[in-house]
Amino acid sequence: MNIGLNAAWRERLKSPLTWHYAGFGVMLVLTIGLAIRFGLDWAATSGSSADALMSKQIQLKALDLQTAPLRGLDAKVPNARKQIDDFYARRIPANYSLISMKIGEMEVKSGVRLSRLGYTQGKPGEYLTSISLDSGISGDYAQIMHFINGLERDQTFFLITGMSLTGQTGGLVNLRLQVSTWLRPADAAASGLPMTPEGGSSPVAPPATAAPGPAPAAAPAPTAPAPAASARPRNGGA
Repeated sequence: MNIGLNAAWRERLKSPLTWHYAGFGVMLVLTIGLAIRFGLDWAATSGSSADALMSKQIQLKALDLQTAPLRGLDAKVPNARKQIDDFYARRIPANYSLISMKIGEMEVKSGVRLSRLGYTQGKPGEYLTSISLDSGISGDYAQIMHFINGLERDQTFFLITGMSLTGQTGGLVNLRLQVSTWLRPADAAASGLPMTPEGGSSPVAPPATAAPGPAPAAAPAPTAPAPAASARPRNGGA
């Protein structure tokens, strides 16, 4: 019987159909294994791709926010230049005489008295040159405040850079006032004003003075000491 079974197996092994089944089985196992591996790789790739896509979207949003101020820049530049030109036309005087005229008008309107008024010009800049005003100002409190408010509210751009008390008599207050404004470099050069010293003060600025009072009495002239009395000879001396 065993001989019959062995003969049957030999017949089956020799049959091409048996080898076809065996090959199909091996291919099926390999296909299933490859399918499982492909599924695992696909899941890993899909997860990393989703993370990479999310990262790229975040970077794109950040770049969009960073470049937002630059949008329409070609239209903003001419508008900014126009605003600068309008500011220069309204707030920057055309020449030095207009500055002097404005200060004189405010002096008359407020009732203060300006003394030792001096103007100097700073180093010319690319667009503007600073003009410094240094002066003594005297008047009562209301007059001085009227003058200062006029400076701050005037259409010409004035900037108060220094103010110090130099004296007071009754209701009259004496101050040293320092103010800056600006001219275009060509207008400043044409004004002929002296240059501002390195310390920033005008060379003709008023010194700090005390309130006026009676002149001090002249000190008496020094007198030479009296000569020592000469020694007299004693009686009986030589």
